[in-house]
Amino acid sequence: MVLSKKHISQILVHILFWMLFVFVSLFLFSDFYWRENPFLQYVSLLIAIVYINHFFLLPYFVKKTWYILYVLVFALISFLATQLYCYAFAQCGCSLPKCLSDYLWQTLVPLIFFSFVWILFRFIDEQEEVEKVKKEHTEMELKFLKSQINPHVLFNNLNTIYSYSLEKPNETPELILMLSDNLKHVLYESNEETISLEKEIQFIDNYIKFQTIRTEGVKHIQYKKHIDSLKNQIAPLLLITIIENAFKHSTLNSAISVMIEGENGILNLVCENDFDESIVTTTDFKIGLQNLEKRLELIYKDNYKLNIEKNKTFKVTLNLTLQ
Repeated sequence: MVLSKKHISQILVHILFWMLFVFVSLFLFSDFYWRENPFLQYVSLLIAIVYINHFFLLPYFVKKTWYILYVLVFALISFLATQLYCYAFAQCGCSLPKCLSDYLWQTLVPLIFFSFVWILFRFIDEQEEVEKVKKEHTEMELKFLKSQINPHVLFNNLNTIYSYSLEKPNETPELILMLSDNLKHVLYESNEETISLEKEIQFIDNYIKFQTIRTEGVKHIQYKKHIDSLKNQIAPLLLITIIENAFKHSTLNSAISVMIEGENGILNLVCENDFDESIVTTTDFKIGLQNLEKRLELIYKDNYKLNIEKNKTFKVTLNLTLQ
């Protein structure tokens, strides 16, 4: 069995404590312990008491939340152990108050110390478990949000291919090839935490080509991009939510402007379109942007800015610090 760093740390703490405890007891109080008291004999009993407490008593009472009862048991064990040392090992013949004042500390120190160590490492374990649950929850939420995005994007593309298969069948093969690329992106590449910016931009290029064909003569599309490096990493299917909303909810015979700029690891997306006030207040419209904000908060936290303006046009600006 391979020991983890945490278990190795625990073992080292235990070893170092016992070495220090024996050293202090025997050498700082050398005359008292070497000549008069069989301290080393008592250490073996003390170790047994400490680890019974460590492995059995503490876990049991903490699990039951019987804290007051544990304190009473702890005090009783300390008292009895001290009495045993005084009258069985040291045979000092001293009074009870004298016995407690002289010897109680050597029972209490290791018991208290290792109880604290147990509580500390238990707290660390609980924090790790909490972080693990949070991570799993985040991953599940991201998968859920992505599952809401994927079918919608593909549905629009399939509609476009269907229309072209009826109206312009000669151009359909090219669209099917583009859809194949997008399917690959959605079904496989989007499952990664991050992908290259190049793949994400290619996905957007294909999507806008689909929409340009689909809305020909109905909407005027301006698509500009200037990116100094496509090697940066980005979370998949983030930008498409903004762009898709612009196409889906813009009015007829209107203009849609999409501009993507990337420089020194900073990506800016500005998407602007005419809109109908009655549409942008619908639940369907809000869900896409709400999901986007959730994903941004989960993935980028303080490394993004999302701004939405509704004046004469509907304008969404996203600023991302890429990896």
